[in-house]
Amino acid sequence: MSRRSVLAKNTAILMASFVISRVLGLAREAVIGYQFGTNPDYGAYLAAFRVPDLLFNVIGAGAIGSAFIPVFASLIARDEDSEAWQTASAIMNIMTVLLIIFAVVAAFFRSNVTSLIVSGFSPEEQALTSNLVSIMLLSPVLFAVSGLVTAILQSYQRFLLPALSPIVYNLAIIFGALVLAPRGFGVAGLAAGVVLGAALHLGIQIPGLLRLPSRYSWTFGLHLKSVREVTKLIAPRTLGLAAVQLNFIANVNLASHLDDGPAKVAALSYAWVIMLLPQGIFALSIANAVFPTFSAQIARGEHEEMKQTLAGLLRLIAFVTIPASAGLYLLRTPIIQLLLQRGSFSVESTSLTADALQFYALGLFAHSMVEIITRAFYALHDTLTPVLLGVLVMGLNIALSLILIRPMQQGGLALANSLATTIEMAILATILWRRIGGFDDGMLRLSLVKTILATLVMTGVLIGVILFMPPLPGAVRAIIELSIGAVAFFVAALALGSPELAMLQRLAARFTVRLRPTA
Repeated sequence: MSRRSVLAKNTAILMASFVISRVLGLAREAVIGYQFGTNPDYGAYLAAFRVPDLLFNVIGAGAIGSAFIPVFASLIARDEDSEAWQTASAIMNIMTVLLIIFAVVAAFFRSNVTSLIVSGFSPEEQALTSNLVSIMLLSPVLFAVSGLVTAILQSYQRFLLPALSPIVYNLAIIFGALVLAPRGFGVAGLAAGVVLGAALHLGIQIPGLLRLPSRYSWTFGLHLKSVREVTKLIAPRTLGLAAVQLNFIANVNLASHLDDGPAKVAALSYAWVIMLLPQGIFALSIANAVFPTFSAQIARGEHEEMKQTLAGLLRLIAFVTIPASAGLYLLRTPIIQLLLQRGSFSVESTSLTADALQFYALGLFAHSMVEIITRAFYALHDTLTPVLLGVLVMGLNIALSLILIRPMQQGGLALANSLATTIEMAILATILWRRIGGFDDGMLRLSLVKTILATLVMTGVLIGVILFMPPLPGAVRAIIELSIGAVAFFVAALALGSPELAMLQRLAARFTVRLRPTA
């Protein structure tokens, strides 16, 4: 099987798993919404989640996403398996020890940490947040080891078990909300579900790891050039991920000072999850599938092939996310009614969430493009450029949040995020374009024009439907309007001759797609 066929098959596996995972993610949010809505307890849970998420993303994800995968994949591509596994063992040991140390420190000072994150919460809400932090601090250790196992499996082009891991994670949280929460645990049941999900995330991948020619050793490997290279690459990426997480924490802190702050923290989270649905299905699945391929192409000196792969991916991402962004903006309220409005998730919860979703939707295209473009930088072993820009964008995001939060409440926080991410995408794309010598610019420009025109047709049709459709229940209205919008877009794209339609058809029908610039 050719490399492009392998890439296409892996992308299809990941897309299928991401669809299932995101559907389960929506089911998770629906169950949580039914149980908790936007009440203060759920706001406390979301604030508490920021602490373990910060630890994992700064220590674990930084090492895995930008540093370990390129080095490990390069060693495997050069048939240097022994050093590759020594490197994997060393990085796993270093991450685990560091995360245990930081988790213990965070547990000891959890009350102080909580008061910094949610200074606008009441004392009772802060105490609940602190207790939830202590429950969830095991999860970043498990996730870091699991993330490294995922990276190893994907470097060997084994994608099925890593694709299943987020599915079992979501099922565990659903179990926490559906089974534990009603049986006296309350919101602590969600926190327990997170820890159980992290354990399952790791456990389901262990059989795949055992089938590889793995040779784990208890070593920190500081004498190895590859380990030193990983640690060198980690430093700037850690700074960048810290900036992203601090930005999330700043948003939680700002929202906590609004009237009914915990409810608005919850509304921001629900809106973020809905916005991430199309981004996760397409951008993240494609990015995760293609990153080992990028790294291997660079290691083999196949720069032209890497450019061709990147060009096809950018066109496909734009084709999916631009109309999705318009659809989310126009149909935000009926979509939320369809997905969440039941039980404790009230009409007021829908209104709070819609205020945020309309502005998050504007940044969907930028968020998705950044996922692909940053991975191209990482494959080139350049973590510094996206990281430095990310730090600057964090400052811009916080500044915009401070300006917009008072007149626009939680909507201002969402709009600040979208504006900052769009600027980040534009700058990163420009730098990468200059570095690699273009993105097959003629085809990309033509594709973008056709996608935008098809989206405008879809938008016009949807506005007409919204204005003239008779009153219907929100869920029914959402299904009808989403169906009409999708048909309008694909008919317009077909009339315009958008080549990405053929990509999607082959991907769906034969589980394979050829991502080439002339496809």
